[in-house]
Amino acid sequence: MSENVCVSKRAGEITPFLVMDILEAAHKLEAAGHNVIHLEIGEPDFDTPECIKEAARKALADGETHYTHSLGLLPLREAICEDFAARYGVGVHPDQIIVTQGTSPAMLLLFSTILEAGDPVILSDPAYACYDNFIRFAGACPVRVPVTEDDHFQYRPEAIEQAMTDGAKAILLNSPANPTGTLLSAGRMDAIARLADARGAYVISDEIYHGLVYGEKEHSALEFSDRAFVLNGFSKLYAMTGWRLGYLIAPREFIRPMQKLCQNFFISANSVAQHAGIAALKQAGPDVARMKAIYDERRKFLLPRLRALGLHVANDPTGAFYIFANAKKWAAKFGGSSLKLAYDILDKAHIGVTPGIDFGQEAEGFLRFSYANSMENLAEAVRRLEKYAAQA
Repeated sequence: MSENVCVSKRAGEITPFLVMDILEAAHKLEAAGHNVIHLEIGEPDFDTPECIKEAARKALADGETHYTHSLGLLPLREAICEDFAARYGVGVHPDQIIVTQGTSPAMLLLFSTILEAGDPVILSDPAYACYDNFIRFAGACPVRVPVTEDDHFQYRPEAIEQAMTDGAKAILLNSPANPTGTLLSAGRMDAIARLADARGAYVISDEIYHGLVYGEKEHSALEFSDRAFVLNGFSKLYAMTGWRLGYLIAPREFIRPMQKLCQNFFISANSVAQHAGIAALKQAGPDVARMKAIYDERRKFLLPRLRALGLHVANDPTGAFYIFANAKKWAAKFGGSSLKLAYDILDKAHIGVTPGIDFGQEAEGFLRFSYANSMENLAEAVRRLEKYAAQA
């Protein structure tokens, strides 16, 4: 880097999102003519449902292309309230919601509003790779609580309490979880909410994978606490990643401060995407059910085959579209670390997978496989992995 270039400390300390590095390396292979099967990226392979696209076309035809209210279109916020009432029996007011350009901007608004320099924030290890960077960018301090495969990667309230010896501003939940596909039980969520309330901490619940559950029932943090902040969006459940539409539900007293940040930094979410979001909530139920059933078929196909290859999965994941496999035996043979192993699999088998180290130190030696890909591609990926494993 040139001596004349001065990068801020906070920008310089941001760590790379390794799954994106893997994806970009895969794209280079594809540009060179290789066929790569993408099991690394957490993105639905389905097209956005037609009813959602039709709502967007209508919004464009009707000239709905201007700034909206900084909190988001009122009909969309009302539809979100109706959805929460139907799914969880929870009452939410439209004035508690800020619509954002995806869930990531919602996190930026939230952490910038509630965190001061040095504030501890409890989160699991492993956890979604970007949480640490959002928290550190706000000047706060992530405090990792290990969760283990023999406990189905479940948060233990007693472990959280032990980690709060120096206090905590918030406890961050993600259920269903990325990368593990784990759902927190209602009992544990309730215990964590009670602990947070007793210690004067907030609950932050990332619920972006809600709706993508198999044989279980997911629970919103708002069922257990009125001090909770909920992050959610349309990317995963409705196959709308590129539409960049999310939202944040918060206690009313925090809305105006976050709204001011939104007005200054983002103005408002995309107007056409917001109209599409209304259609998603009101009309796309059958499409969601179809996609969910297909995800479940893929999950049931891939799990036993990964296990047969010697990739240990202690418990069946029951949410999201990920399998988090213990690949330490493979790493010892082929790479020495999850990152080296992921690149080796990409180079030799032309399969993109995510290294566990992307999600925390406790995840080293694991690989995350996304089954958001066709059954045909999953079957071919298994054949390639069998060939790769036979190299030892």
